[in-house]
Amino acid sequence: MTSDEAYAGDLPSTEAWNALKENTSAVLIDVRTQAEWTFVGIPDLSGVGKMPALVEWQRYPTMDTNPEFVDLVGKALAERGATADTPIYFLCRSGGRSRQAAIVMTAAGFKACFNVSDGFEGPIDTARHRGGVAGWKASGLPWIQS
Repeated sequence: MTSDEAYAGDLPSTEAWNALKENTSAVLIDVRTQAEWTFVGIPDLSGVGKMPALVEWQRYPTMDTNPEFVDLVGKALAERGATADTPIYFLCRSGGRSRQAAIVMTAAGFKACFNVSDGFEGPIDTARHRGGVAGWKASGLPWIQS
């Protein structure tokens, strides 16, 4: 692993879900945009007594990197009683933004930052649609939509 890839690693959404169920202190940070949370849905962790933290990696509609990201994630983690050793699972649409978030938060001093590599919607399928091949939704994991 090179220095620009320093984070705990990648894992599929099913493994992240199992880790969130098994470890009461583990936290899920959804780094997608407000528009994605509203129109696509969010993971439903209520069955395990948790709520995902929603912190945009990029701000919609400009898609500029959120300059407050580290501080906002730090605040969300503190609200959940997390420490620098708490397992943190970062989720985006398909694994790119969440990987960057895991790298940045590892550099900020958090030691167990994981990237949910297949994301909430997974990769594009042969019909050029997301949500059917892999990812949180396609794996049948709990989610809600407003």
